Amino acid sequence: MWGAPLSSRARTMLLLGSGELGKEVILEAQRLGVRTIAVDRYADAPAMQVAHHSFVLDMLDADALKALIRQERPDVIVPEIEAIATNALLELEQEGYHVVPTARAARLTMDREGIRRLAAEELHLPTAAYRFAASLDQLKDALKELGTPCVVKPLMSSSGKGQSVCRTPEDAEASWKVALEGARAKTATVIVESFVDFESEITLLTVRSVTGTTFCPPIGHIQKDGDYVESWQPHFMSADLLLEAQDVAKQITDALGGYGLFGVELFLTKQGVLFSEVSPRPHDTGMVTMITQDLSEFALHIRAILGLPIQSVHLLTPGASATLKSNQEGEEFVIGGLDEALAIPRTQVRIFGKPLSKPGRRMAVALSASDDVETARIRAKKAASLLKVEWTV
Repeated sequence: MWGAPLSSRARTMLLLGSGELGKEVILEAQRLGVRTIAVDRYADAPAMQVAHHSFVLDMLDADALKALIRQERPDVIVPEIEAIATNALLELEQEGYHVVPTARAARLTMDREGIRRLAAEELHLPTAAYRFAASLDQLKDALKELGTPCVVKPLMSSSGKGQSVCRTPEDAEASWKVALEGARAKTATVIVESFVDFESEITLLTVRSVTGTTFCPPIGHIQKDGDYVESWQPHFMSADLLLEAQDVAKQITDALGGYGLFGVELFLTKQGVLFSEVSPRPHDTGMVTMITQDLSEFALHIRAILGLPIQSVHLLTPGASATLKSNQEGEEFVIGGLDEALAIPRTQVRIFGKPLSKPGRRMAVALSASDDVETARIRAKKAASLLKVEWTV
């Protein structure tokens, strides 16, 4: 039990990272009467616009992060991005603060080296062949071992930033530069993965709660430059392949522990399922669940982290999402085309409210439903194409 959100009996949630996914997490928490605090490194981030309170903070500054949390004394701390001083979270957890799902999970999953070693070396889950490189020379050595093409990623980044396909040994220097520029932390180490010849890639949203582990229907998605541009649900899979995917997802989430929703990314190949990555929080491809499921990924996350039961997840309709991305940087912009996009049957739009536009930055998402996935995908892509980031003079 907890009191009204602004009373002394309130249950308080502090969100570290306040983008579009965090905004939906805040809204779902408030529907259950939770006092919400949104934190990010810049002012007026999307979740800040709907939270009860907000703070601007460099979350990689461990001392500043610990000071804020000790000041606010939240009942639950919810990391929503990668660029956080996770060692501070470990220290705070030892003091008795509740980090979602756990401080260890936050640390491991925000570091591609930690989560890959856990998955491949401790759990022996199938993954792409990989190496780590802390210099350009080590990257070149990794390419010799793995061959090309390879995928090169910084150890810590989000939304595909810093990721590139190194197609020939001569591309090593360019891939190294892209990785360093896109990294979220001051570390000059990358993961080099052999190129996977996959038939499709999916997100299997996996929820750990007081009632056990629950899986959402699989979500198919397409990425461009490492960042999602389109997703749909359900993604068709054979019963055997789905069971294999669920087994991989359960193993990795059980190893991480705690309660909450995890976005488990998997490659589907002719040889079976390969583990790719996992996020201990709602996943960008899972925005489609706002139109397809009875409980969105955000509602599921909040229920789980608050210790509330989740009996089942129901797919109400096939659906799809498609993103609007900006092509310029600046503050003087408007989002146009909303009337036209919403004229498409069974379509919704979420405008994120980001105060600054940047090239490649997601600014909105179109969500469409239909009786079949293909029609939903056509509708969502059409709606997204009608939305425009327009510049004022």
